[in-house]
Amino acid sequence: MHRICLVEDEQSLRDMISLNLELEGYTVESYADGAVANQLFSGPIHFDLVVLDVMLPHVSGFDLCKEIRKHSSVPVLFLSAKGTTADRVAGLKLGANDYLVKPFDLEELLLKVQILINGSVQNEQSTAQQIGAHQVNFTTFEVRNPQGNLIHTFTKREVQLLELFIEKEGKVVSRNEILDRLWGSDQIPTSRTIDNYILAFRKLFEPDPKNPQHFYSIRGVGYKFVK
Repeated sequence: MHRICLVEDEQSLRDMISLNLELEGYTVESYADGAVANQLFSGPIHFDLVVLDVMLPHVSGFDLCKEIRKHSSVPVLFLSAKGTTADRVAGLKLGANDYLVKPFDLEELLLKVQILINGSVQNEQSTAQQIGAHQVNFTTFEVRNPQGNLIHTFTKREVQLLELFIEKEGKVVSRNEILDRLWGSDQIPTSRTIDNYILAFRKLFEPDPKNPQHFYSIRGVGYKFVK
């Protein structure tokens, strides 16, 4: 079931939108205050769509969109009484996917929601990789089990390492190549740091971490990944 975050301070409108989205089969979390939503968007975002009013208490929808785009490519739909071309262009430049002017037609809103979510799902499928029984989404950094439940969210460096292994699948990747790709001129970690990443991958993806089928250690050289 797709999850939608709605941030709208007008209660009657918020209730009406939430009810109709739920009738369409979506799960909706709604918020009236921009500051509360801003805390929600300060880390990984686990929604399929975010619907934002522009004029909100404390933190505007435009500022919320900026915060969202620091962490996520989740589709964003603006709802606003500010309907000039300049307003719409400003919202789209911030990274929003669409902009709907109030008062709006309910059917148009539902259609835009459907289009944005369907596009997002297709995007996710194209950036997803199956490793063992789990699926990794390289856009959201999420790992989901066969039932579709979220079981882990990667850090950026974990995703970079996993992307390197997938790129070099079946080949031995040396420690030096990993260090060069992931850390470059940054402070070089200890070799134990890389080992810890591999151990974490094994715990997550291997049926038996002590007898790996995907992440192999090649003694004195580095590692090999087999999907």
